[in-house]
Amino acid sequence: MELTIAERGVLVGARAVAQSRQPGWFLTAYPGAREASGVYRGPARAGGYVPSEVQPDTSGRSEQMAASRARVTVRRYCAANRLNRLGTLTYAGSGCHDPVVFRADVARFFINLRGALSGKRFPYLWVPEWHPKGHGLHAHFAVARYIKRAVIDAAWVHGYDHIKLLGNLPVGSTSLDEARVAASYLSKYASKGIGEDRVTGLHRYEVAQGFQPEKVRIYGSTLAVAMSRAAEVMGGPTDDFDTSNKWEGWSGPLAMRASWPS
Repeated sequence: MELTIAERGVLVGARAVAQSRQPGWFLTAYPGAREASGVYRGPARAGGYVPSEVQPDTSGRSEQMAASRARVTVRRYCAANRLNRLGTLTYAGSGCHDPVVFRADVARFFINLRGALSGKRFPYLWVPEWHPKGHGLHAHFAVARYIKRAVIDAAWVHGYDHIKLLGNLPVGSTSLDEARVAASYLSKYASKGIGEDRVTGLHRYEVAQGFQPEKVRIYGSTLAVAMSRAAEVMGGPTDDFDTSNKWEGWSGPLAMRASWPS
């Protein structure tokens, strides 16, 4: 995405302030995903910023943080690329119980799919799940374009597949709204913990490379100033905004998040 002069100015300003360790709000906006998040950094001292009160890290907390990051990343990727068609890939018979073989098979599916679609790269995201009835692994995926069922059938040679455009949304819903619903569905699987049969050491999700959401860094000495600059980048005011003092169980620095309509 090509940034406007105003956006580049905000970006450079945020970097300059960060390097000078000025206090204030540091936001990251994702124009394609129509959202932003950020934290407040307090006055600097000799060793850096004054740290916030944070609970000691434990293996359980690390797992929770990793799950949270996965949910956020899945949401932003789906939203930015308008992934609004959901599909499932399932094995025939007793299924596949080898995570390495499974991932290789799914990777081959998307290679086959790209080849059938004139070889042009396209955004997608998929997440693994152990079949609830013990039939091994299957994949849930999302894409942003119509693909003929026959093409999908030919690309997945191991069993069964299914794909659908999201429906049952309110009248006037956009592809962004649909993509956010798809992201909510996929993020449930991406955020599963190791204790929920997630394979240790393997990624929670996989995406097509080259379609990561663009970022714009924003700085404001106050939250009002930062949000005003975010509104300039997004082309209008937010329709959903809150801060960490409303988040149950939050123990990190003062933070915010916001989203915008399409």
